[in-house]
Amino acid sequence: MLGSLLRGVALQAFKISSASMLPTLQIGDYVLVQPLRYGLRLPWGGWLARWASPQPGDVVVFSHPRDPSQDFVKRVAAVGGERVELRGKQLLVDGIPRELPGAVFIEGREGVQLHDVRDNFGPVWVPAGQVFVLGDNRDQSVDSRFWGFVDVDDVRGKADRVYWSMDGDDGWVRWERIGTAVR
Repeated sequence: MLGSLLRGVALQAFKISSASMLPTLQIGDYVLVQPLRYGLRLPWGGWLARWASPQPGDVVVFSHPRDPSQDFVKRVAAVGGERVELRGKQLLVDGIPRELPGAVFIEGREGVQLHDVRDNFGPVWVPAGQVFVLGDNRDQSVDSRFWGFVDVDDVRGKADRVYWSMDGDDGWVRWERIGTAVR
């Protein structure tokens, strides 16, 4: 019983099932998440204590804003009080370019679609207590550009490392990914 409690409080495991975080996380990766990174959550909801908030660049797991039964993983691009926009695929926060680790553009940065929120979005102010998240695979991610902000209370924790990885096509273990830190 103590082991189950510690796993639920100190570490949680999640499987990556989409390509939205490539190359940082691959389909078939299993990641450990630190639920205590931002505070101590009560089992029935709410916080007993909060000592940190998600920061830009953090890879977080959260309950989807439109379907809380689903867990998603994305990278925090902006936090409450910041103005965020994308212009020609360039992330701007408070009018200043912000480069986040892992960002890739499958169609290239020059493949801009002028009237698509994927490539041109905002500007919008991120409300207090919320974060704006993006997938690292920017051209193939459904994220805050499409469904809005994530409430900080819905963030389950920060992704820490890959503890298991299997190629879904042929079932091979990707040994080189096991133990890698999520950055």
